[in-house]
Amino acid sequence: QLQKDLEEVKELLTNATRKRVRDVLVAEKQKLELEIKNQPLPKPKDVAEEEKSSLGGYTVKINNYGWDQSDKFVKIYISLNGVQKLPAENVLVNFTERSFDLLVKNLNGKNYTMTFNNLLKPISVEGSSRKIKTDMVLVMCKKKREEKWDCLTQVEKESKEKEKAAYDTTDPGEGLMNILKKMYAEGDDEMKRTINKAWVESREKQYKGDIPMDI
Repeated sequence: QLQKDLEEVKELLTNATRKRVRDVLVAEKQKLELEIKNQPLPKPKDVAEEEKSSLGGYTVKINNYGWDQSDKFVKIYISLNGVQKLPAENVLVNFTERSFDLLVKNLNGKNYTMTFNNLLKPISVEGSSRKIKTDMVLVMCKKKREEKWDCLTQVEKESKEKEKAAYDTTDPGEGLMNILKKMYAEGDDEMKRTINKAWVESREKQYKGDIPMDI
């Protein structure tokens, strides 16, 4: 408003010819300029605060989900009650070739996030999308190659391999021994007698040197 007053005074000043009128206008102009100069500058909005207020309450990390796959897509199902009532722009998914993160803003006063890093295989960013269904968000990751995924992430794969390695052994004889022990522990009396007999015969042959050594 002050700026508009100043512009008008300047315009009058350019048209004024009488000294007294000009003096009054010059004084008014200086007064307005001083007021504008001393006026507090509008505080710039804190972008982070603005984003925070638009997000609503606190953020909850989603840990529960289900998934399956087709030849072309890996599908992740996330249950969220009432999510279909939100504006579409409140449900955001950001994809990269080996990850995605989901942000659901202001659902019943909370925000929900889920992040998957190091996906097992690369996905097509352009071909991936999300669908909002009743009480559910479906994240659809488009496979770059039409091949079966054994799990969702590289971390899961490494974890499964470690578990498998704990059961396996580099020594085939030791592996067979573990199998026999398991069969003996779980078997009936007949099974135990058979294993005992095979075990005794095997040891006798080894002592006699009948079993040739591997070359």
